[in-house]
Amino acid sequence: MSHLSKDYSQVLKEHAALLGRVAATYEANFHLRQELLQEISLAVWQALEKFKGDSSVKTYVLRVAHNKAITHVAYHTKQPRNEAYCEVATPQPGQQASSDVQIAQQQQIQTMLKEIRKMPIQTRQVVTMSMEGLSYSEIADTCGISGSNVGVILNRARKVLMESIQYV
Repeated sequence: MSHLSKDYSQVLKEHAALLGRVAATYEANFHLRQELLQEISLAVWQALEKFKGDSSVKTYVLRVAHNKAITHVAYHTKQPRNEAYCEVATPQPGQQASSDVQIAQQQQIQTMLKEIRKMPIQTRQVVTMSMEGLSYSEIADTCGISGSNVGVILNRARKVLMESIQYV
């Protein structure tokens, strides 16, 4: 058993927000997003034993998370939709009165996530990794593409996102 396997809870603590953001870019439904987050957490736990240190832990965890998310999306697109399950209201954290600025920011974030979810899987993966602060070379290594291809994908995605946010 590797050292990282023993420190799973620490790795999960350090990367919990990151994993939540990855899940949010792949799954719009709150309940399915929670299910995906559990699947990702299990996959990370299982994969940590195989971590060889060829990349940073963050990059490795992101690769595992994206691979699990892709599997999740592929599986759920083949399943019949249960509309009753999908229409359950999403819990809202702390039902406080929000300022107009906070509401506008939330709308922009939701619009951005909606647009990211519409993107092809590879574009979604590259955009999410970029948003998490990975370098072009780290993204290229993780996705198996060239660094220049990462740049092209990000430039096209930025244009789409900027156009969509403009209209909010």
